[in-house]
Amino acid sequence: MYRVMIADDEALEREGLEWIVRNMMPGEFEIIHAENGRIAIERAEEHHPQIVLMDVNMPGIRGLDAIREIKSRLPDTKFVLVTAYDYFSYAQEALSLGVKEYIVKPAKRTHVVETLKRLVEELDSERSKRTEELELRHTVSRLIPLAENELALMIMVHQIVDADAGQLAEWLDFPLDGGCAVVVAFPKDVYTRDKKKIYDSVRSFAKTSGPDCIVSSLIDRHMAIFLRTPPAAAGEVWKQETIRYGEELISRAKRQLDMTLFVGIGSAQSGTEGLHQSYFEAVFASTYFEHGGKACHFDDLKKGSGVPLPVPGEGSLNESALHRSYVVSALQRNREEREQQTLTVLDRAKSYIQERFTEDISLEEVAEYVHLNPFYLSKILKQQIGETFIDLVTRLRIEKAKALMASESLSLKEVCFEVGYKDPNYFSRVFKRVTGITPSEYRGQAK
Repeated sequence: MYRVMIADDEALEREGLEWIVRNMMPGEFEIIHAENGRIAIERAEEHHPQIVLMDVNMPGIRGLDAIREIKSRLPDTKFVLVTAYDYFSYAQEALSLGVKEYIVKPAKRTHVVETLKRLVEELDSERSKRTEELELRHTVSRLIPLAENELALMIMVHQIVDADAGQLAEWLDFPLDGGCAVVVAFPKDVYTRDKKKIYDSVRSFAKTSGPDCIVSSLIDRHMAIFLRTPPAAAGEVWKQETIRYGEELISRAKRQLDMTLFVGIGSAQSGTEGLHQSYFEAVFASTYFEHGGKACHFDDLKKGSGVPLPVPGEGSLNESALHRSYVVSALQRNREEREQQTLTVLDRAKSYIQERFTEDISLEEVAEYVHLNPFYLSKILKQQIGETFIDLVTRLRIEKAKALMASESLSLKEVCFEVGYKDPNYFSRVFKRVTGITPSEYRGQAK
């Protein structure tokens, strides 16, 4: 239901317009009255009307001045000029305020209704567009961590095609023109703790503690973070910044998770090949200290420590050794376990939805219940049953609504609430979209 404010100093004019609106478009609007421009501004601030019918010629603050004031605070509000005079004398100023509709007194019912219907269509379209934009932003916000993880894995396991990594890096706005790897190794007791909480916390630390970065998933007891070198940073300055970054990760984990991390940092490199080398160095550096709590930079190990250093493709710690390490083995194990668990998880998710579809249920809630990423749950629902989460919930609600409407004991409004909708108008639109007819028409056919 939209709110309409009628601003006119003549009570008969306000009441006449209200009568037209209520009788020609019953139940569609909440009506607000304002006797002059000042009151119109005050009530607009209080009630936030979506449509304002504004008399041009009122004592005190002019109608156009009131529109200008209200529009500065409620830019999405639609305005209709109501005038007993030639509209064109106000046209230039009205158009500059974005006012495109006007009604000439005495108002004709058909003109008022046509004008309001056009504005309602505009408001519905804008609301739908905003909803779509919010859904898109929400979807993108969930996809970005997955895309980051994919790019990080491409660099880590080195099974890549440069063009693919480059395209993904471009989509993430993370050029591979220069940076380094940071490997975070967790203690063995990470298996006994809430790994999702730990991952989310460390990822948040990583994203807020320094330069732009992408973050891998938590694989066994390790995470990889790839930092992008800022344009002005280079050499020793950049190295010291990465060490401070690693130490800040350690400090925050200790303070907020009561967990001691091992952090290794690779040398500054560029391109997928260079960043893979930096990652290999960071893996080695993360294992150098027997005890955690300090960030170890690979460059410092090269300065006469006497420790044999790994070089990708050479020596005992070569590429094959890395590929036999936690990265590939963990990926393979995770893939196999996920395939085995998918159908079981899907059954649990469907049962949970069927038990609670009349409640204010969300994809994130179901995903948390079955311990899956929401995006992945949405994907397997679509693959296995051919419906999105929203489609499934909507279908269950409409089927239940049909069953309830077969009985005369409940009103349509009560049916709406019983199946999980809070707004009868929205329920009616959804029902018609799914079935092709309104709830009233359906009940009439069922008799």
